[in-house]
Amino acid sequence: MEQQVRTRHVLPSVMMRCGTSKGLFLHRRDLPQDKSLWNNVLLAAMGSRDGDVRQLDGVGGATSTTSKVAIVSKSTRPGIDVDYTFAQVGVGSSKVDFSGNCGNICSGVGPFALDEGLVVPAAGQTEMEVSIFNTNTSRKIVETVKVGPDGKFCEFGDHRIGGVKGTASKIEVAFVNPAGSMTGKLLPTGLPQETLHASSTPGIEPFTVNVSMVDAANPFVFVDASTMPKSWQSLDRNDPLALEIVEVIRRIAAVRMGLASDEISAAQVRGTPKIAVLSQAEPRAHDEATPDIHVTSYSMGKMHPSFQLTGAVCLGAAISIPGTVASDIAERQRYPTPPGTPEEKFEEANSVKNACIEKEVVIEHASGEITARVKSREDGMDGLAVESVTVSRTARRLFEGNVLINV
Repeated sequence: MEQQVRTRHVLPSVMMRCGTSKGLFLHRRDLPQDKSLWNNVLLAAMGSRDGDVRQLDGVGGATSTTSKVAIVSKSTRPGIDVDYTFAQVGVGSSKVDFSGNCGNICSGVGPFALDEGLVVPAAGQTEMEVSIFNTNTSRKIVETVKVGPDGKFCEFGDHRIGGVKGTASKIEVAFVNPAGSMTGKLLPTGLPQETLHASSTPGIEPFTVNVSMVDAANPFVFVDASTMPKSWQSLDRNDPLALEIVEVIRRIAAVRMGLASDEISAAQVRGTPKIAVLSQAEPRAHDEATPDIHVTSYSMGKMHPSFQLTGAVCLGAAISIPGTVASDIAERQRYPTPPGTPEEKFEEANSVKNACIEKEVVIEHASGEITARVKSREDGMDGLAVESVTVSRTARRLFEGNVLINV
């Protein structure tokens, strides 16, 4: 058997913990000019070239939240500091998915740009805005980061986020005009809520669920937990059958959103659309405020340990849209008995027509909470226009050096 000849290459890299994810940060200049050659490099670096579920031969962490790559370069676009491309590297498969963005990894781009000299603060500046263009979704993100006395990112602070132990400096991540990141529309099907029918999956009884399909920062399918089939309700959330039911819904929604031509094609792209099941949060004891909504999220066919940052952006937008699954659940959370008549609600909605609306949404997930600040306005032509959604993260540089790859 002829042995394949490979050559060792040195890939300058930085590993960062960003929000509740961890990923490899690379300069665009250190990758091949031909983007079609990127897959082999990234698979080798992360240890996924041979589909190893443990990623032993690379620096990947063997989970979907720790098998991520950010590729960053100084931008030539007006009003933009850096361009950023996100790659989700498969765990147990030799696939690289460039179809969407990762908000957690994105939160590390500003600090990385500052540390690498891609942006330069003024003398004595203690805080800086970094404008980022995400090439996956063609959307702008503005990050506000803390600057240390040495002009580098200052990671130390007292901000705490759900899913991460300890504290660090706050990174404000504002997704500007996030609607239509992949589909071109905030509501890809034109409907705030609809019923999906699953009828042809071997081993699963036919069922229907109520969903909202929303595209803001990333396309998401939000499912009303109360409409999930009894088989899902009775199973552990990590049970293979429970996960398969969720995946069936995701594939059907992918076709409805125009992201896949059929369910077979949808199965080949696990990264988009993403899917989350929504329910009311358990009431808090004493004077502690109850979150607006509870989310059980999924990533690459498995339960997410917390919640994707782009999911918080998308869910924040969804709650702001009347008639969505998210909006209805959040309203039931706030008002167990409907407040007032339909006419009163209608007048309230019209009183803010064309005005800027700012809403703070508190989302409960498996590892804690995340708050999204939504700025929107009523648009007479298109309904709701989401101007920005801002969330906060923390990040830390873990190592810098070279990853040795054989390609």
